[in-house]
Amino acid sequence: MLKRWLEKRHGSGTPAATQGFTGPKVGRYSGGWATLRKRLVAEPGLRVIDVGYTSSVNINYLTGIGHSVYMADLVHDACTGNWQIGNDADGNPIWDVDSFLNASIDFGGKMFDIVLLWTALDYLPEPFVAPVVSRLRSAMTPGGSVLAFFHTRMVGDETVNCRYHVTPTDEVEVQLAEPFPIQRAFTNRSIERVFAGWSGHRQFLAKDSVSEVIMTR
Repeated sequence: MLKRWLEKRHGSGTPAATQGFTGPKVGRYSGGWATLRKRLVAEPGLRVIDVGYTSSVNINYLTGIGHSVYMADLVHDACTGNWQIGNDADGNPIWDVDSFLNASIDFGGKMFDIVLLWTALDYLPEPFVAPVVSRLRSAMTPGGSVLAFFHTRMVGDETVNCRYHVTPTDEVEVQLAEPFPIQRAFTNRSIERVFAGWSGHRQFLAKDSVSEVIMTR
């Protein structure tokens, strides 16, 4: 199991909690990253959004091969910000989605070619999911690519929130991140529904209850 494996590699049971992420980085083969990396190597000068707590590894690698990198830690911002503004008549929370989008996904009119979304959509409050995808789409150039990972079940050690670090190989490195609870698991149909209107997608199978998809703007 991923969580136990990471904690075992850390050598002391559960890592001490700190902001961002803790413990070792563990390599994981990623067909999606292997495919996207070929484009990144072949096309210098792209603009990339990396979703997650700032990773110097990701910044150094991507800038080293000629790209501009912008960070957007959507899960942290969504789960720690004061975005709930009340409850409806049934007691369900009401969220200030527009304020969240303007605070967390405002790039001043810049357009992007690549989004490393990782598993962010699995941890966002439900009302944020579709607007986040729509806002990212509006900030991307035609033919732009989103690399997204999706959990396929709601229980198990694999559902812990992790940070993903890129490598110059076909692996990404996984590291325990802030312990935000998973909000949903995705099926192929629900992925297609969230990304309705995009021009295409390619799916990659994985063995750890995580599905990988590259969506094309």
